[in-house]
Amino acid sequence: MVAGLKTQRRLASKYLKVGEGKVWLDPSKFKEIKEAITSADVESLIKKGFIKKRLIIGQSRGRARAVRLKKKHGHRKGVGSRKGKKGARSDLGWAPKVRALRNELEKQLKTGKIDKDDFRSFYVKIKGNAFHSVAHMRSVIEATKKEKT
Repeated sequence: MVAGLKTQRRLASKYLKVGEGKVWLDPSKFKEIKEAITSADVESLIKKGFIKKRLIIGQSRGRARAVRLKKKHGHRKGVGSRKGKKGARSDLGWAPKVRALRNELEKQLKTGKIDKDDFRSFYVKIKGNAFHSVAHMRSVIEATKKEKT
């Protein structure tokens, strides 16, 4: 920063709506910039192009994109990258399966394929992790129906 241009830099930063460090002063026009003492003078220098706003350089997302792509392909999951417990790291675990099973059980009850007593017994079995899929539960329901008849 050149001495004697502090005021001009401050006025320019106010006009350009950036910090003082982001104001660029043309080194070949220092004498003309030094003569500008009012905000109107500084504004005219900005319009002439002697004072400009430096580009705001942000954080590059390139590395983040590369990491995301690697993770998408199942990489970067080694022991050193793990934070949670083993059970907490499963992608889709118990909850979505239980939701699907309970929804299917509701459908079975509404359509009249099972009665309330069966509904209750199957509901408890779902909670106890007795079925590993909706298809498995359907097959067990069919088997219990055949036993009853």
